[in-house]
Amino acid sequence: MNGKLGLIAVPLVLLFVLPMVLIGLTFLSVTGGAAVALGTCAAVGGPGGPPQQIGQRHWTSAQLTNARTITTVVMRHELPQRAAVLALSTAIVESRLRNLDHGDRDSLGLFQQRPSQGWGSREQILNPVYATNEFLDHLLALDGWYSMPPGRAQQAVQHSAYPDRYAPQEPPARALMRRFWTGPNNPPPSAGELLDTGEEHRAALGCTNRGGSDLPLDPQKIPDDFTLPDDPRRRAAVKYALSKLGAPYVWGAKGPNAFDCSGLTQAAWAHAGVGISAGTTNQVHDGRAVGSIAQLAPGDLVFIPGSLGSPANPRHVGLYAGHGLIVNAYDTDTGVILEKLSAWSDDIVAIRRVTEPTAPQGNRT
Repeated sequence: MNGKLGLIAVPLVLLFVLPMVLIGLTFLSVTGGAAVALGTCAAVGGPGGPPQQIGQRHWTSAQLTNARTITTVVMRHELPQRAAVLALSTAIVESRLRNLDHGDRDSLGLFQQRPSQGWGSREQILNPVYATNEFLDHLLALDGWYSMPPGRAQQAVQHSAYPDRYAPQEPPARALMRRFWTGPNNPPPSAGELLDTGEEHRAALGCTNRGGSDLPLDPQKIPDDFTLPDDPRRRAAVKYALSKLGAPYVWGAKGPNAFDCSGLTQAAWAHAGVGISAGTTNQVHDGRAVGSIAQLAPGDLVFIPGSLGSPANPRHVGLYAGHGLIVNAYDTDTGVILEKLSAWSDDIVAIRRVTEPTAPQGNRT
């Protein structure tokens, strides 16, 4: 009898006790990992939550973050909503709004841009802000981009083997833009204020606003003791830049009445008969590097990250005028101004010398 009870008891133990043990282990596992799970849980729409519906589509948290970034970059440049729709629809087609570290051949990132085709380094392209700026640079170089039929502008930038893919993605892109856009719609830039469409296609137009600052001097007044450099070309470049003090800042503008930061430096050196590249991302490679602030000379290009750049990808440039002063197209609220070099010194990441001097410096204006 006892043997039979023992045989019956074993299955009963397995039936009732073992599940309780497993439940306990599961509970310990869950509670033990709770801090990790909560600490790494994504927002709604990511791995930690269901997708979010916007318009007729569902998007993950990562996709929505990228959509917000693209829209924010467009807004920071004070471009119209159409630019955001074009950028978002392109990213939807190319990567499904994912920052991919792989693609066809060497294509990378949100827009599947290729280092081998001059879009930037791998590290740069995988930065969503940089990638969006690069897309916008190419977009604004297109004549009439704002009024092109759906899909046409995207194809002109991307050169895709499948040009018909972009137009159908404009409705979901528009829904995302409306979700993240704040403030008024901006008018399209005036054609006269943008780079000529005959300029090199790779010309990067954009300089970002620097943001607010406590300006240490009258930003639109040349100090009484200021002197221009003797070298004819440097003198011409500095004099031209200073003559534009007070001119408005317009992203992509290269004069003669409005400028962005690289537009001002390009126009100044063009006035001196020296051609330099368009855009900070190209100008940072012009001429030769200057080793330190102590070696600065009038006419040198001085680079800082700006509001949307980084030390590896500076997005703001000024022209060193001499006497510890930098002239630059500062932002949309301030325009072209003079600043003390000391206000820049902690942020300078590159200095480029466009041309070497041919005469001593020192003549007064």
